[in-house]
Amino acid sequence: MQKNQIRNALLIVNPKARQGAEAQLDAGLERLEQAGIHVERLNSHSADTSRQAVFDRKSHLDLVIVGGGDGTISSMAGTLYQCDLPLAVLPLGTANDLARSLGLSTELAEAFETIALGRCQKIDLGVVNEHYFFNVAHLGLGVKVTEELTCEVKKQWGVFSYLKALFAALARVKQFKVNISADGVHYRQRSIQMAIGNGRYYGGGNVVDENSRIDDGKLSLYSLRPQTLWELLTLAPLLRDGKQHYNERVFNIQAKKIEIITGRKVMAIHADGEPVANTPAHFSVLPKALEVVVPRPIAIDESL
Repeated sequence: MQKNQIRNALLIVNPKARQGAEAQLDAGLERLEQAGIHVERLNSHSADTSRQAVFDRKSHLDLVIVGGGDGTISSMAGTLYQCDLPLAVLPLGTANDLARSLGLSTELAEAFETIALGRCQKIDLGVVNEHYFFNVAHLGLGVKVTEELTCEVKKQWGVFSYLKALFAALARVKQFKVNISADGVHYRQRSIQMAIGNGRYYGGGNVVDENSRIDDGKLSLYSLRPQTLWELLTLAPLLRDGKQHYNERVFNIQAKKIEIITGRKVMAIHADGEPVANTPAHFSVLPKALEVVVPRPIAIDESL
């Protein structure tokens, strides 16, 4: 891990994320100014506006700070990679799974202090059908959960919103046939849920695989075979901790390249909580593709 000399930064904030945090943001910006970092703030209501702002300023930026949830941050992944600019995260969302993978505190004061210290580490990026993502991509049940996870549900249920969305999604999910090619090895499955992870966390703190990291150069896939609601409920603790590979009802692999084909049935793929692609899908990992600001080396503590 290296310490970067940061002079000029662009702060992009999703104004819908964690409303009422203005005082904390102002205090954080003052801390960065004290550290010698000049910050331009942009309140952006769209990913296109944010991406264009980075492209327009890339020649004189040392850092891009993104404040929002996982979807907002993930929408900037490709732009930051193309512009070869480091990322700093202000966790302002409901799940903040990328922040967890990076070992970041959800307290804004601590997040700003991490930025002021400027310690950076390179992480991997996942790619699905030319779309970049940080955390996890889903087919099946995970997509239904995302569709149930409306702004109203997040506002009303807070940290329990994912649990509420899960139970609603279980009533809608159907099994599907899938052909998987992982680094040239082929598998055929029936599944109700498939997750392909580049990062470690998804869905508000679930672990995609207990051995996964966001800088390990691999994708982690698990697939839930069709099972009863009771079987899913008994599996939940293992899924939470990324230990599902201990259960025979779950198929698990790790690979650098994965191809997913769902036959004639085209299925939606969501990554980091946003719809991004459809099957057939080609997944790959870009090792050490993006530099990010972290409080300490990611590999030291993988259980945050």
